[in-house]
Amino acid sequence: MKKRYIYTLAAAFVWFGTGCNKAKDFGDLNQNPTQTTKPIISALLTNSEVSIAGLSTTGTPAIAGGQYAQYFTETQYSGTSLYNLPQNDFGGYYSGTLYDLQNIINLNQSKASSAVAKIIQQYVYWVITDSWGDVPYSDALKGLDAIQPKYDTQEDIYKGILATLTSAQTELDGSSLAGDIIYGGDIASWKRAANSIKLLAAIQLSAKVPAASGYAATAVKEAIAAGVIEQNSQNMKIAFPGGSYKSPWYNQYDGRKDFAESKTMTDLLKGLNDTRLAPFGGNNEAIDSIKTSDIGVPYGLARNSVLAFIEANPKWARVLRGDFRKANGTITIVTASEVYLARAEAAYLGWTTEKVADLYKDGIDASNDQWGLAPSTAAYRAAVPPTIANITIQRWIASYPDGHQAWNIWRKSATNANLKGYPALNPAPDATNASKKIVSRFVYVPNEYSSNEKNVKVAVARLTGGDSQDAHVWWDVD
Repeated sequence: MKKRYIYTLAAAFVWFGTGCNKAKDFGDLNQNPTQTTKPIISALLTNSEVSIAGLSTTGTPAIAGGQYAQYFTETQYSGTSLYNLPQNDFGGYYSGTLYDLQNIINLNQSKASSAVAKIIQQYVYWVITDSWGDVPYSDALKGLDAIQPKYDTQEDIYKGILATLTSAQTELDGSSLAGDIIYGGDIASWKRAANSIKLLAAIQLSAKVPAASGYAATAVKEAIAAGVIEQNSQNMKIAFPGGSYKSPWYNQYDGRKDFAESKTMTDLLKGLNDTRLAPFGGNNEAIDSIKTSDIGVPYGLARNSVLAFIEANPKWARVLRGDFRKANGTITIVTASEVYLARAEAAYLGWTTEKVADLYKDGIDASNDQWGLAPSTAAYRAAVPPTIANITIQRWIASYPDGHQAWNIWRKSATNANLKGYPALNPAPDATNASKKIVSRFVYVPNEYSSNEKNVKVAVARLTGGDSQDAHVWWDVD
């Protein structure tokens, strides 16, 4: 713990550069952090922004979550999709991205940079707590003051995230925001992003804190009133320049083909006659290819079975069509479609007075537009009217290929007495875990028990069933 929370300066390397949103902004100079005596705030911000790309693409919470939510399945080495023990370590997020962001906050060289660092930091904490449950939050990143940080309850973490996002967006001003490759230093865009993350986090609590007068509903209303993402041009996204800095989705198929789009997704889209079927899957690994595939790979098969399937079906669906897997591709973190559909859920629940049908249509159309497709037809929407079940399914579709968000959406639905799971997911037929249930959370790694035993055991005691992949995080009511 001491090494994890105190003695790390940055991630494995720091990308230097100023300005924003162009290939040159990723910088072409790598410098040994051990030779740096003064942190370069713009470099720390750039590095942190790039690092969160993994949280919505191929990083562990996203690629594993995408398998549990059945966006993806494995084609070579079946394990995660068969529910092998998900004993994953969150320490790297604290010693890397969170620590870099804390450096920006502590140095406070620019009010805008500090505020943006807080916004990104809360996004990272949000992914971590949703993946593991209770984790260090209020005591984290305090160095010698808390070398064995307590594990905050997930409810307290959520309240902290919502409060910090609220205050951070009000702290944004016109001061320097060098190194911002997401919004190019645009303050208005960061305000919308903060409010949008706040809204998405708050709607995740709709089963646990359902009251229209509760703090989750209040946070949703505050976020909408303050201004959220409403156009794809406002999406929170990162455009990779290629070269030394390639899109994570390009890297996923660079010499390998370990993951496929799941038959669960392709079957659902075919059943809906949904045009997003085309961009969601490609029939080969080549970049720039516009050849699509609707041959999803059956989910959760043991290695020999899945190898037999892909050998018999060489045009099986790779994750994303090739032209969406370019080295210089763009990945999204928060999108207009996700925000509109979350607002539709909030309106359906009576949290707001907005019109459900309008938000639902806008959400589907924004998703289509994101993939270069025409707006939805009246016939399509008539086949999937805006019930809470269909809103949930459309949220699941629109979040593709962000596997972590898909896992979040499904888990909340699966244990909600009014829903019982949308979309309907069947566990892996060749599951290897004892319960054969879809994984509900990551379990803590042994290092947590050896380095912070007292605090991790307090957290485990709060879990029904203990530190198990079948235990539910706090908002995942059962």
